[in-house]
Amino acid sequence: MDPDIEYSCHELLLRLAGRLPDSLLWRFRDWLGEGAMATIARTLPKALLKHRIDLDQVEYRLLVAGLIPHGADWHQVSSTLGVDAPADNRYTFVTGAPDWVNSVDSVSVVIHATLRGRPDVGEVRESWRHGRDSAEQDAKRVLLITATSGLPRLTGELQRVLRVLGDEAPGVEVLPQQIDLPEYHRAALANSRFVCVGAVDAGHHRLVPA
Repeated sequence: MDPDIEYSCHELLLRLAGRLPDSLLWRFRDWLGEGAMATIARTLPKALLKHRIDLDQVEYRLLVAGLIPHGADWHQVSSTLGVDAPADNRYTFVTGAPDWVNSVDSVSVVIHATLRGRPDVGEVRESWRHGRDSAEQDAKRVLLITATSGLPRLTGELQRVLRVLGDEAPGVEVLPQQIDLPEYHRAALANSRFVCVGAVDAGHHRLVPA
């Protein structure tokens, strides 16, 4: 796959976190990790229109760059362009796990074992997302990871791990080295806890300033 096309699609899906339903977002990321670009090109513009998600100019360019080469419908793609004002973040984030998470958190243990010292991985952090009107039991784990390569494949791999552990729509945000983070990710990082680091120099790939 063309790395520029892959990167465009990965960045777009990052920007859709907290806007596109989790049940759809993880599936699009899984397809991207598997290289199923024709499937994404056919279905993502429809999903954006169905859920009335307007894209700003940057997001629209990413959509065009990532999906038009794989056969996306021009009319559907052009219909996704909306206003340039950023969407409000509908969520709050906290560092502490909800009460229903066991003191020995199997997910954190597995993620630590999977990513600690791993090549191309920098810092790994975790936050818990709450809807503004949701109950405590609806809290959602969000992983935040820096990586230097293979971002879609790493996302897909970690999603599959979390699904095996019981999270049906995993929140896995694998972030590139250079990106203007959306408000969703800034809020999550500001209220996150350290999990581990990979083999990449953490001093140059920290998600939160020391």
